[in-house]
Amino acid sequence: MGSYPITAFSATNAMGNTTAEVVAALDAGRSGLRPCPPEFGLEGICGVVPGPLPPLPSALVDYDSRLTRIAQVSLDDLSRPLEAARKRWGADRIGLILGTSTGGIYETERAYRHLAEHGALPAGYSVERQHALHAGLHVVRMLTDLRGPSYVVSTACSSSARVCAGAMRLLDAAVCDAVLVGGVDSLCGLTLRGFSGLEVRSLDACRPFSSERAGINIGEGAAWLLLERLGDGPARLLGVGESGDAYHMTSPHPEGLGARLAMERAIEAGGIDPSEVGHVNVHGTGTQQNDAIEGRAILDLLGPEVAVVATKGYTGHLLGAAGATELVLTVAALDGGFLPASVGSAPVDASIGVQVNVERRDFVSRAALSNSFAFGGSNVSVLLGRGG
Repeated sequence: MGSYPITAFSATNAMGNTTAEVVAALDAGRSGLRPCPPEFGLEGICGVVPGPLPPLPSALVDYDSRLTRIAQVSLDDLSRPLEAARKRWGADRIGLILGTSTGGIYETERAYRHLAEHGALPAGYSVERQHALHAGLHVVRMLTDLRGPSYVVSTACSSSARVCAGAMRLLDAAVCDAVLVGGVDSLCGLTLRGFSGLEVRSLDACRPFSSERAGINIGEGAAWLLLERLGDGPARLLGVGESGDAYHMTSPHPEGLGARLAMERAIEAGGIDPSEVGHVNVHGTGTQQNDAIEGRAILDLLGPEVAVVATKGYTGHLLGAAGATELVLTVAALDGGFLPASVGSAPVDASIGVQVNVERRDFVSRAALSNSFAFGGSNVSVLLGRGG
């Protein structure tokens, strides 16, 4: 596999609607977490995209949903880079891979509430156009005018990190000259109540890798990275490592074997020595088990000195959009020459043994790993390098 420049990126999440707002909040150590919307009837903290969100164009009104509105807002910052890429390569040579976990489940929940109250589904509701995973893909294709190969990846919380592996394969095989990869998920009752049922949802702001961590917060948002065969950009995609430990439906392997294997494979694919990894953007959900096991894998592979950054204290856990979101945050850190503060991580759990960065500091990394680990042992680690 080759390495490819990331020529543009964008993100929308609880920190802001625009990429500039998101990066500024990251640089300032400013969390976007706030109380969960009242409509869900649950106490606690969520990562909510600021509203209101504008509706879709009239030609796409049948696909209107919170998911597609978030996707639309997140794509605004990419309009010029995508126009340049279409002129350079042709729309038919630019692929699109979207990662999502819940798709349009939120719209179906609203539709069934309407059914219970009124005896009929709301006018215009369609499972195919508002709930199905491919509905979001169709909207993004239309908004971006990309006509190359496109598909959806849905592997829970690793979905929009795994898209990078697919993009590298399309580029390596010369099927595409550029690929837009990303992820989008919106809040919904299924995930909020599901993680509550697993007793891992914290009612307070999440505290990844902290000795006082008590669980996760759920968030929503979207993020995108434009990969091109040639070009300059703020970072490069050096390699992707994938593993499937298949140890348990919801728990990671207790020795972190799958996590370590994914990181090893990413480093090997990138052709660098493990000592060259400057920092790791951890999956860092804020649960007791997951953070401890991920820390063990990092210690085993990279040792106790590598810098660790946990970013879910800014956004919450974006599920299918988490991987791409944290890749964007890692690109911003590499390009800006700094390590973000790990919001909520102090006091750090010393028993884990890794060096969690709790305050923003200037720092130049040649390369960084970003980890995304999912239910069922679907593990992905992405190796990024500085641009230039």
